[in-house]
Amino acid sequence: MEQTLVIIKPDAVQRGLIGEITRRFERRGLRIVAMKMMQISPELAARHYAVHKGKPFYDGLIHYITSAPVVVMVLEGPRAIEIVRRTMGATNPAEAAPGTIRADFGVEIGRNLVHGSDGPETAAFEIPLFFSEEEILSYSRDVDPWIYE
Repeated sequence: MEQTLVIIKPDAVQRGLIGEITRRFERRGLRIVAMKMMQISPELAARHYAVHKGKPFYDGLIHYITSAPVVVMVLEGPRAIEIVRRTMGATNPAEAAPGTIRADFGVEIGRNLVHGSDGPETAAFEIPLFFSEEEILSYSRDVDPWIYE
């Protein structure tokens, strides 16, 4: 089973979209194996977004992600990263496919509601930034055979 990090960003939290966003991932068949609400510190934000350091949007990104609470989750399932990315839609909501989170609720790239790891290596780096091994649960659901072959 593949795992991925998802962050429901400050704009989504402020707009009351936590339940709607979480529901979409669960309805796709993904299992939530860790979840918490938190305020991201500037230090944690700097570690998480280190790949963007030096880019023109970096300071604004750090300010935005630390401006209000977020919900962080680890989602699990076969091809979880791909499924999360497709469910979120394109980074720029104006280019996102209809029916995706970003197309349905977003307007601007700087307020795109949700983050998801973009690959297995990124997920392996990001998940431990937000969760200890003890916080990530392993369990099965009775419905899993109806979702996964």
